[in-house]
Amino acid sequence: MPDQTPLRVAVVGAGAFGRNHLRVYSELSGAELVAVVDHDATMASAAGEKYGIPSFTSVDEMLAAELHLDAASICVPTIRHLDAARPLLAAGVDLLIEKPLAPSLADADELIALAARHNRLIQTGHLERFNPAVTAARALINRPMFFEAHRMSVFTPRSLDVDVVLDLMIHDLDVVLSLVESPVHEVRAVGLAVLSPTVDIANVRLEFENGCVANFTASRVSTERIRKLRFFQPHQYLSLDFARQDLLLIDVTAAAGLSVAELTALIERNSKPEAPGEPKHPTAGLSMSKIPVAPGEPLRLELESFLNVVRTRTKPVVDAEAGRRALQLALEINAAIAAHAHRAGLSHPTADRRG
Repeated sequence: MPDQTPLRVAVVGAGAFGRNHLRVYSELSGAELVAVVDHDATMASAAGEKYGIPSFTSVDEMLAAELHLDAASICVPTIRHLDAARPLLAAGVDLLIEKPLAPSLADADELIALAARHNRLIQTGHLERFNPAVTAARALINRPMFFEAHRMSVFTPRSLDVDVVLDLMIHDLDVVLSLVESPVHEVRAVGLAVLSPTVDIANVRLEFENGCVANFTASRVSTERIRKLRFFQPHQYLSLDFARQDLLLIDVTAAAGLSVAELTALIERNSKPEAPGEPKHPTAGLSMSKIPVAPGEPLRLELESFLNVVRTRTKPVVDAEAGRRALQLALEINAAIAAHAHRAGLSHPTADRRG
């Protein structure tokens, strides 16, 4: 039985993501939060005071304090992931690195090589893999052939060091890659800058070698927040709402003649709360069921899984290689967006497409 002594953990980066990691670690019985790092001394000090832990302005400064760390979360901007991870891996610390794993494949490959050299574990922070609705959907997978993902967010100045593909769409890319388990055959994409120097809204069509097709739309300039994934597989249509942690399954055998748009409208109508005196009227012979989903905070489930991996020395659910695959696909999409902009005679926004 693994040692249940709380693992000594630190958080590098006290911004929006880092503050959530600090909060969850402080609540987990399996973790002892012992340090926070941020290059902004004021932010680091505020976080340290809140959780009663030492604060530092650099990883080297923290390591010099000899806190005997077991694990750490890296929540700094993507371009600083490698710089933050390098000394921690060398010091024997296992890492959870927020998504995207790195800004380039070269950085991702160096992270993977460093982890192997120092016999350390890296988990990539694709927390939607731990969304209870995704977990429930995974148990129902049966050769899906069509996906449609929508991830919309209102504009915030957060994460503008990367474009919308690396910021938001990469969540859905990672989930779909894990469900399809087939190489990507073709990428078509279009994207536009709206409020930032990089792509803020993008639409992507992927075709996999097994014939599956996936459409993705991501926007960080929307007027509403939407996080949904729908997919078809033989005789079934599943609709997943990440935010509500809902999963609806529809047996479409009795509605084989309906178009995708008609089925989508049907699902939307039947997934809304019933108004008093207005019972639902599902299509005759159409089997529709709401799949039981045990609610839970994805970040908490992700960090619990990470701590278990550190204790048991087992492979992370989302390891560094999975993070690299999602990153590689995101970079290919950005290259396709640039190619489309060139063909269309559009001025292409600045985007980090280093590979």
